[in-house]
Amino acid sequence: MRAWLSWSSGKDATFALQAIRAVGDVEVTGLLTSVNASADRVAMHAVRRELLQAQARALGLPLHVVDLPSPCTNEVYEQRMAAAHEAAQDAQVEAMVFGDLCLEDVRAYRERTLSGTGIEPIFPLWGRSTTQLANDVVGSGLQAVITCVDPNQAPREIAGRWYDEQLLGDLPDGVDPCGENGEFHTFVADGPGFTHPVDVCVGDSVERDGFVFTDVLPAGPPGDPV
Repeated sequence: MRAWLSWSSGKDATFALQAIRAVGDVEVTGLLTSVNASADRVAMHAVRRELLQAQARALGLPLHVVDLPSPCTNEVYEQRMAAAHEAAQDAQVEAMVFGDLCLEDVRAYRERTLSGTGIEPIFPLWGRSTTQLANDVVGSGLQAVITCVDPNQAPREIAGRWYDEQLLGDLPDGVDPCGENGEFHTFVADGPGFTHPVDVCVGDSVERDGFVFTDVLPAGPPGDPV
């Protein structure tokens, strides 16, 4: 079965790719990502497009980008995602893989938007303990940095930190260790499936629109601020 992976640039998407490849009967042939066209960054994760492209090269998979305006209405979002699903159908894609863990409303939305397309939604991480999954992610050698924090749900100080055993130990009670409730988002620089690391440096953090964003840059001369 040919599939595209819904690619956020973060740890859950990376681990979903590993999990679906371990099953053996699904071949991931591409990554599908939505990008804020004005900022040229992955929505919410605030990851630069050039780093997204570098991840795709490291994974050896073609990248399919859905450019979204900012602000973006739900109607426009669904129109552009529907066009992406049509492109997937043209590429003989039969499944879309998601890294969701336990949010029923998110899963129901994904299933509804793919209904009638002939593309089957697959959730290889669904129902796993987020505590165990967080430990498995760290134990796998995956290297990820926290790029976005909702300070109403998690300490703002974790923005820019690497997702490791020490960070998991520092998270307060009530903060999901995988950030499944939107507490934080990550960028993966290396991990399962990567043929080589994406060389990056961690830049400054800023607060905007109620979130704390940390800029992650390609290693080398700094680029534009977040």
